[in-house]
Amino acid sequence: MTISLRAVTADNFDIISELPLLPQQRDYRASNDYSIAQASFYPATMHTRAVYCDEEVIGFLMFVSPDEEDPPGHYQIWRFMVDHRRQGQGHGRAALGLALAEIRARPDARSIKICYKPGNTNAQRFYASMGFVETGMDADGCDMLAIIDIA
Repeated sequence: MTISLRAVTADNFDIISELPLLPQQRDYRASNDYSIAQASFYPATMHTRAVYCDEEVIGFLMFVSPDEEDPPGHYQIWRFMVDHRRQGQGHGRAALGLALAEIRARPDARSIKICYKPGNTNAQRFYASMGFVETGMDADGCDMLAIIDIA
């Protein structure tokens, strides 16, 4: 099986919007519909990707480029999900690895930040296994932040 990241298009939007999570995971992230709508207003900084396993859509990811208010080169992953039926099979690890590689390939990239709800221990372990290091709570005190510095 081959995991790839592809553009979100009219052809895959409906599938992305219907990707299911387990009930206990729903409070941990914004909906894919909301994320795609949000990115449509900020196409220069918000980048959406459909996660594919071969030719099947299995997930969604959105990362954000720094804007004029952010320090240069500091990227953020705002959304990441894999259909609950495909979790635990290495697909999320492969997809996040592709996203990290895409961001690292940008000439200005200096760091990549991701956040998650403090009670989401699965996310905490997963992101730590991908090299993210916790830095503490965000400014609002709602989400735990983790970061990868790029040398």
